[in-house]
Amino acid sequence: MWIRIHDTLEENGIDTILANPYKTKIIAEAKIKSDKLDAKILADLLRTGLIFESYVPTKEFGEKRSLIRHRISLVRNRTMLENKVHSLLDKYDYKTDLTNVFGKSGMKWLKTLDVSHIDKVILNTTLAAIENINLQIDIISKELAGYAHDSEDVKILLSMTGIDMFSAMLIVVEIVDVKRFSSPWKLVSYAGIAPSIRESSGKTKTGRITKQGSPLLRWILVQCAMTAVRYDKRLGTFYERLKRRKGSAKAIVATAKEILVIIWYMLTRRELYRSINKERYQQKLSKINNIKESLV
Repeated sequence: MWIRIHDTLEENGIDTILANPYKTKIIAEAKIKSDKLDAKILADLLRTGLIFESYVPTKEFGEKRSLIRHRISLVRNRTMLENKVHSLLDKYDYKTDLTNVFGKSGMKWLKTLDVSHIDKVILNTTLAAIENINLQIDIISKELAGYAHDSEDVKILLSMTGIDMFSAMLIVVEIVDVKRFSSPWKLVSYAGIAPSIRESSGKTKTGRITKQGSPLLRWILVQCAMTAVRYDKRLGTFYERLKRRKGSAKAIVATAKEILVIIWYMLTRRELYRSINKERYQQKLSKINNIKESLV
């Protein structure tokens, strides 16, 4: 709802501030709560300069965010359907040596399975839904490739191990403009992967990450970290050192934070990743160019 209201007010010349509901706690914690009272409290906070303002991206970035988030939703729906197929395979104890059971060969094999009539109906309709979602994902991926081809930020991020076209686009649209973060730690805080800090009586304690920020940015950074530690010697060494002391889960999150710090410097200085795999980088750029050309 807020997008339409915000844009309508702005288009009619009304300066609009989007308040951060998490930090505007005084409204949520009020025992007596009504729209009229909330509006009065917001007005008082605004007058005294105590409104925590949320960043509103441009319409262009907003549309790119919508497209990427729609792709994420489709992928999650596909995963849910694929899990249903795996359940049927377990039910009949079917095994296969295929690397990708949902590839071309895998789909042909799945359609020939001998199961009960009802399970056959469930299997066939589920496979049809997966194929349909794959077509939709392909359409969106081609659209994103067009944006990626024209984005210098995406091309810079692609130089880093573990970051592909989709993850680069997601990171770019969530950050929008790296200049709005005065330091890498501000960006880390925005992603919600900064450790929580409690200070009392001169003692400071750090706890788990805050998880207050962009959940999608935090999620994709962890995904990138899981790939990077396998193929990037620098980040792999960083991960293994922490893994021995803190365990794999905390080490991956710490690696994700390290990646984001590096990203801040790369985007701020307009530099490629120092430990770049040049051959792999050119492959990524060629893939985007090929998808872009297929749209012309």
